[in-house]
Amino acid sequence: MNCNAKQQKCVRYVIFGTKWGYFGLAGTESALWRSELPELDMEMVKERLLKGLETVDRRGIEHDKKLFRILQEQVITYFEGQRVSFSPALPVLLDRFAPFTRAVLRACRRIEFGDTINYSELARTLGRPGAGRAVGNALATNPTPLIIPCHRVIRSDGLLGGFSAPGGKSLKMNLLKHEHTFLNNFLFLSNKSPV
Repeated sequence: MNCNAKQQKCVRYVIFGTKWGYFGLAGTESALWRSELPELDMEMVKERLLKGLETVDRRGIEHDKKLFRILQEQVITYFEGQRVSFSPALPVLLDRFAPFTRAVLRACRRIEFGDTINYSELARTLGRPGAGRAVGNALATNPTPLIIPCHRVIRSDGLLGGFSAPGGKSLKMNLLKHEHTFLNNFLFLSNKSPV
């Protein structure tokens, strides 16, 4: 069965190109459910993005190239090397997660572009000192990487820590370098004295 405009709960998805590869988004008109980080194989992105969603919504899943149009533009801009803050006003559906995991993901969403925090610090912001490992486990279930920037959470010794998205630690390092390059270039340009 196909979706129509009156079915707000109908699952939709879009896959679009960025400078780093194809990126995927899935959700309803009212909330983002999933994102899939860029990869060169469009079919692989689609397969990962939609895995299991067909059992969540029995009415079917429909491609919608206009889905989250502003978010699509922001993601494209991000991978072009610009600073982007993904709006916390965009609802991300986290209902299926336990309360602690929801709290971790919401706190992670507030980490600014180019910043990093370690797992233990994130646990302390939640009033759960000593729960650094539990924070890491919660972040491993992040359904919307980049939008909820779990790549910005590192180990307390400064090492990267884990990253469960395809591409693993290598992709995590590249995302962090990408953000730091922008910030370093911005600082260099803003500190240059006029000629």
